[in-house]
Amino acid sequence: MAEQPACIDTDWQPDILGDGYRRREIELGADPDREGAVAAVLVRREVRADEVARGAVLYVHGFSDYFFQTGLADAFARRGLPFYALDLRKSGRALRPGQTAHYVSDLALCDVELERALEIVAEAHPGLPVTLVAHSTGGLIVPLWLDRRRAAGRVAPVAGLVLNSPWFDLQGKPVQRGAATQALRLLARALPNRALKLPPSVYGETLHTSGTGEWDFDLRLKPLAGFPVTVGWLNAVRRGHARLHRGLDVGVPSLVLRSDRTHFSTRYSELSDRADTVLDVAQIARWAGCLGGETTVVPIEGARHDVFLSLAEPREQAYAALGGWLDRHGLPPVAAGD
Repeated sequence: MAEQPACIDTDWQPDILGDGYRRREIELGADPDREGAVAAVLVRREVRADEVARGAVLYVHGFSDYFFQTGLADAFARRGLPFYALDLRKSGRALRPGQTAHYVSDLALCDVELERALEIVAEAHPGLPVTLVAHSTGGLIVPLWLDRRRAAGRVAPVAGLVLNSPWFDLQGKPVQRGAATQALRLLARALPNRALKLPPSVYGETLHTSGTGEWDFDLRLKPLAGFPVTVGWLNAVRRGHARLHRGLDVGVPSLVLRSDRTHFSTRYSELSDRADTVLDVAQIARWAGCLGGETTVVPIEGARHDVFLSLAEPREQAYAALGGWLDRHGLPPVAAGD
C-alpha cells in the first residue's frame, strides 16, 4: 500500500516575520466603505515541540500599526499560551492597493474579522480559554466588540482582556474635544476621506532602529510619521469613545497597562523615550472604569505608548505586571501536577 502524503494546512502560508510564523488571509467580501474587496490577516506563532497549550492569545494592533512584536508572542508562549495576531482590514498585511490605510466608517465593521479570528483560534485550541490583548485604537475596538458579544449572550471562549495604552478619549481640552467632535460629524458626511493636518509625532523615531529604538519593522506597514488620519475614521473613533463613556460590560476581567506620564512634543528628547507621546494617560486612567466588571489599572514608570516596546527596565515591569495578573486570574490555568 502506497504511503500517504503528510497533511499540509494550505490555509496557512509563510509570513513576513520568517521562520516560526505563518499567516492566513480572512476574506471579508465587498467593503461597506466602497474600497473594493477587503480582507484581514491572522498571524500565528508556531507552537514548538516543547510547548504545551493551556490557553491561547489573540492580539489586535493600533492605528498605523501591524503585528511585529515577536517578543510579546514569545512571552505568552512561555506561559503555555499560543499566540495569534490579527491585522484588521486595510491595516498592515491586509492593506490592498487603492485602499485608505486603516479606514472604516464604523468601528463595528471590524466585528466580522474579530469573530472569524476568534473562531479559528478556538477551533485550534478547543475548550481552552482565550485572552484578548489589544493596543491603542485596538484597545477601543476590542472592548466595544466584547460588549456587543456579551449583550448577545456570547462570552466564551474569551476569559480575559489585556489593554496596552488603550485609546479611550481624544487628546486636548474638553472644549476643544467637543468642538472637534461636532465638526467631524458634519465633515464625515461630505468628506470622509479627507486627511487632517496634525502635528508630527516622534513616536516612530523612538521605536525604529533608524531612530533610538530596537525594532526594524516594515516602514511600508508602519511609517515613522504614521498614516494620514482621515475625517471619517476619526469620526468613527469619536462615536466609539462616546459609547465607551456611557459604560460597557466586556464580560471578563480586564488589565489596563499604561505609562505614568504623557509628553507631547514635535521634537525628540530623552523624555520621548520614557513617556507616552501619543495619548493622554490621564484619560486612560479616567475612563478605564467604563469597561465594566473587574478592572486592574497598572501605570508603568517610564513606559512608551506601547508599553511592551519601552526601554528595557519599564518593558520588564510591564511583563511582570502582565504575568502577575495572568497568575491571579488563572490564565493559563494550572495543569494537574504543576
